[in-house]
Parts: sequence; C-alpha cells; structure tokens
Amino acid sequence: MPAIALRAAVSPLALAIDIGSSSVRCLAYDARGHQVADSETQIEHTLRTDRSGASEADPCHLFELTVLCVDGTLDKLGGRTDAIGGVGMSCFWHGLLGLGKDGEPATPVFMWADKRSGPYVPALAAEFPPSVAIAATGCRIHSSYWPAKLRWLREANPSMFARVAHWVSLPDYVTLRLTGELVTSSSMASGTGLLDLETVAWYGPLVEAAGIHEDQLPMVCDRAQALPRLQSDYAARWPALDGIPWFAAIGDGAAANVGSGCVGADRIALTVGTSGAMRTIVPEQSMADRETPPGQLWVYRLDRDHRVVGGALSNGGNVAGWIAERFAGGNFERLTAEAERLAPDSHGLTVLPFLAGERSPSWDDAATGTVTGLKLATSPADVFRATLEATAYRFAAIHDDLRAIVSPDHEIHANGAAALASPLWIQIMADVLGRRIDALDAEAEASACGAAICALEAIGARPLRTDRDGILRSYTPDPATRDAYARGRDRQRALEAAMLPFNHPE
Repeated sequence: MPAIALRAAVSPLALAIDIGSSSVRCLAYDARGHQVADSETQIEHTLRTDRSGASEADPCHLFELTVLCVDGTLDKLGGRTDAIGGVGMSCFWHGLLGLGKDGEPATPVFMWADKRSGPYVPALAAEFPPSVAIAATGCRIHSSYWPAKLRWLREANPSMFARVAHWVSLPDYVTLRLTGELVTSSSMASGTGLLDLETVAWYGPLVEAAGIHEDQLPMVCDRAQALPRLQSDYAARWPALDGIPWFAAIGDGAAANVGSGCVGADRIALTVGTSGAMRTIVPEQSMADRETPPGQLWVYRLDRDHRVVGGALSNGGNVAGWIAERFAGGNFERLTAEAERLAPDSHGLTVLPFLAGERSPSWDDAATGTVTGLKLATSPADVFRATLEATAYRFAAIHDDLRAIVSPDHEIHANGAAALASPLWIQIMADVLGRRIDALDAEAEASACGAAICALEAIGARPLRTDRDGILRSYTPDPATRDAYARGRDRQRALEAAMLPFNHPE
C-alpha cells in the first residue's frame, strides 16, 4: 500500500515492530493499513556465524535495538502519538533462547539456520517420524526447530543447558522486559516444533524427549490477547504507549501473508529475502479433515482460527548475493543485466542451490551446493541465471504441494527485498510456476504491515483480510518457456538424487 503523509493518516494508528534476522525496524500504519510516510526507524544488526554451522544473535543487543527503534518512531510521529491505538510485533520464527532464573539471557539466540544440531536429528526422528511429529506439531524433526536444538545443547553444553530456567523465543524476552509477563503467542509457539496444533498446548512427548519440562516454556496466548501494561520505566519512557494494547509477536512469515493481503485459500504469498518461502493462511475448519499437510509442507498458526501452511527454502537471496559477490564483485545489477540476455535454460548448467543446507522440500541439513555442466565458455551470467532458475524450481516443488490446499484460481503475491529487487527473478518464477505473480511495492514492509493489521484487527479497527493496493507490477508466464524449464526441473531432480550418497556417506 502506498505510504501516506502523517497529517492524512486515519486514526487509530498502529505501531509495528518487526525484528528480523538482519535488522530491527519500527514504523506506523493508519487504520486503513497505509504506512505512515517517514515514520520508520530501522537499525541493522549482524548474526554471528562460523564454519561449525553456528548462527546466533545477541538477545540483549536486539532488545536495545527494539527500544531505540520505538524511540525513533515515536519521535517522528510527534504530536500524533496520541492517535496510537495498538502495538503489534512480528519476529523471525524458530529462534531458541534460554533465560536464567532472573529472566536474563543465559544463552544466545540460536537461529533457524544454526545447523549444529543436525547430527542429533536422525535419532530423534527415529523416535518421532514425520507421521507422528507432523501430525502432532505440523513440523518434522529438523535442525531448524527446537527439539533437535535442545537435545544438542543438552549434550554439547550441559553447563549452559543447566543454567536455563525458561526456553523462549526472542520476542518473548522482549515482552518480558517490557511488561513483566512471560508469554508467547500461538503463532510463535507453532514455529518451535513443540506445540500441539490441535490443543494449542505444548506437546508433552516431544518436550520430554528434548530434555526439558513444560513449566520451562512460556504460557501460550492468542495473538489478539493484549499483554499487561508497560512496566513503570518504559511507561515513563513512552507515555504515549502507557495503557495502549500491546500484543504478543506473531511469526514473520504469518505477518508477511497478512501484510501481503494473502489471507484465505485463494492467495499464496511468495517471499524471497535471505531465504525464501511460499505460504497460504487458511481457516482452521478447512484443515479439520487433514491429518497431515500434503507432501513436504509444514503447518504453523497465525492464531486459533487460522493455520499457516507452506514450505520454506534455506536458500534465496543469500545464494544470489553469494554468487554476485564472488563472480561480479558484488555488482548484482550488472550480473542481472547480463543474465537477462540469456534464453531460459540455455546455459547447460544444473544447480543445487543448497549453500545453507535445505529445508523444504527435501529437509536435508547435509545437502550442499552443486553445479554440473561447467565448460570453459561458461560465464558468470550463466551461473547466475542457472541459480535463479534452480531456486525457482525449488519454489515450484512447494507450489505443487500447496495446490492441494489452495483454490484452483489462486493468486500469488510476491514480497521480500531479494525478489522485488529482481524483476528477472520474479519473471523466471512466474514462468516456472506457470502462474501470474503480482509483485508488491518494494517499499512496502509486508511483515511489519501484517503485524500492524493484526493489532488493528484485535482492537476492532479493521478486518484481517483486505485487498492490497500496493501491487505495482504483474508478471505473466510465457508459455514458450515451459518445455525448457520442465527439462531443467527434471535435471535438478536427477542431480539431487545422484548427490545423496555423497552428502550422506555410510
């Protein structure tokens, strides 16, 4: 949706806080879901990663960035802070944080991309095979989720493990500091791999298998349940927010769907940032007759009335950026321009873009990046285009499974910085999927917008679903590319199967 001037914003306003894996931002939206121009405060941060597979964030630093972002946006709103009617939050899913008895961090935040728990997955998956784990929690056993991380940490660092009194998501720590309440939303809890989707309570067998107790986990609330008032020091810092309904964070993927207008089985959100995902949000009753999601999908929650069904790639903009950095000195635009001049699948390359392992659809932590078909004549543009096409093939596999959930005439809305910065990439995905893709305004922050819309809906100011008016361009599939891309997908499937013995030696 287009940004509007502060003076034209319709009350009530919603303050949206979005804690991402590379930045924290705060901005305001009006009652119609329009972003208030010049209200955004954004501060970047960097994860700690190393060759061991670690991917960690500093929870105290992220909390301080959150506070500073709220400071900045409130200052930008000036005299209209009295129009704020609610505060919504979104945050990356799957992050695991341990708190000590004093409520302060006893561990870093272990991000979804932290693969050190990978060796613990096979034994745990033998105890809870997909037919059991997915049926109960909507998630399979994988290093992204908490069960494997907890088992790894218990054995790899027992002293750190023993210091933890509560296991939480990062935004749970934020709201604990701000309100004194240790609580998590059903949305954030559903991304842990420990929530029983039916009862919306912690799933005892996996909690026990992970080596913790249910009383070490936060109370689960619905996203529309307001948190307690701000504690005195923050009420004094932000008097405009004292007594204003503040809501527990929802998962960033669910928020992106809401912010993209993708609520309902007739719409899919396609997000490409560092990683990638395709998701649909469907009413609870529509999943009543399904014991498990189709194919390799997962199921999380937006709230008690809506489930989020989809798949997530570990590799998206991170791989495209990696290639641009190493093959073109970081000049993404030049490499894209050269790749645009190439015909579909004309490079003779087959790529497995698994530089960060893989989640959907293969769920293989050990998968690695592979390129075949290289020749002396192969150019950086060949490799780049082949990688964009290869990533589109992975999205197509998720889309194949999602078609069992969504309406036959469904729409696909694209969001995310990596996708929106590359019209070529979106066109390739439209061609590979064989469906029109509507790209949102690159300036629109889908996750932040979704958090704001959820807060506004919770206070009765607007409905959850709305038609987005921020679609700037539609990409129509070119039928002439169908056969070339079908051949490319077939080669990728064959190469992935051939690589299995190398990634999993006996």
